[in-house]
Parts: sequence; structure tokens; C-alpha cells
Amino acid sequence: MKHFRLLISLFIFVLAPALAFAADKPVNILFFGDSLTSGYGLDDPTTQAFPGVIQQKLADSGRSYRVINAGLSGETSSGGIRRIDWILRQPVSVFVLELGANDGLRGLPLDLLRDNLQKIIARVRAKNPEVLVLVAGMQMPPSMGDYAPEFAAVFPRLTANNGATLIPHLLEGVGGVPSLNLPDGIHPTPAGHAIVAENVWTILEPLLKP
Repeated sequence: MKHFRLLISLFIFVLAPALAFAADKPVNILFFGDSLTSGYGLDDPTTQAFPGVIQQKLADSGRSYRVINAGLSGETSSGGIRRIDWILRQPVSVFVLELGANDGLRGLPLDLLRDNLQKIIARVRAKNPEVLVLVAGMQMPPSMGDYAPEFAAVFPRLTANNGATLIPHLLEGVGGVPSLNLPDGIHPTPAGHAIVAENVWTILEPLLKP
């Protein structure tokens, strides 16, 4: 009996720190996207791009979530398919999908965009069926004719078909505003990213545990 109590005490001594570490281990929020996510053109993308701003909001609210910025400049939905399995080698509890802008700007077929985004979500869910999925809505300039509204409609439909959560328009209040974008007129400035972060936070924050 004495040896049994000693064994239990030793077990608790060894296991307790591991359990404490597991309890404090941050939950990963993965932002998977293109140059909008990566923070193209910013002096300090780690803190100035909207995922970095979200990380600060999480810290300020006392949440231990950890943001992973998996943005890649120039990425299309087809590129996302090729990259997603490598990204998912780490555990992901919240997945924010921000892809499609480069498909749209190149006028790529919308059936291809829909299929690729669906495959990405399916692979994420296969890795973790409990993952919380958010889809960032995108819009194209009206000058693209009928393509523009058909493109915008892809994202709410994708969201509904997958029981995901829609961020209605990622660039709401930023797109088309010269003072909030770099000289290329496409990529947000730090002030623009702060607004984008608020667009995301408004949708994301109510879904997170305190």
C-alpha cells in the first residue's frame, strides 16, 4: 500500500505540470489567405496586418488564443489547395478563409473558385471536425460587369453550404478609399488594416470563449 501511494504521488508530480501546460496552451486561430492577410507593403506585417491587430485584440480581452498568419502574396484558390495540407500540420481550432481576390482580379472561372474553396474547407474539417470556419466575403469592381455580382455571391453561398460564418465584406470601409490604401489602390495601409481587423473582430469575437 505504501508503494502504491508513492507511485500515485510520483504520477501526480510528473503529470501535473503537463496538465497545467495543456490547460494554458493557446488555441490556434489560422488566417489562411493572400496578400491582404500577409500584410503586403507594410513596414511590420506581424503587428500591422489585420491578423496581427486581431492578436492584440485577443490579448487585450484576456483570451489566450494564438493567431497564425498564413497569408501568401499572390495566392489564388488553386494555390491554396496546394498549400493547405502543409499548413494543417499544426492544430487549428478557428479557420478564417480569405482567398478569392486574386482569382477575381484575373477573371478566373467562378466554378473553379467555388470548387477550390469547398475543397479547402473540406480538408480543414477532415483534420478537425469541430473547427470553427469563417469565410471572408470579397467584392470586385463594378467595372467587371456581370462577373462582379456573381463573384460576390460565391462567399455567402459557400458559407451557407458549409454551416460556416460569413464576414460579409472583408474590405468594408476600406476598399476604394485612397487614404486607406497603398498607392496601388489595392492593399490597405496600417490604418486600413485596423478597419479590416474591426470588420473581422465584429464577427469573430462573439464566437470565441471568454
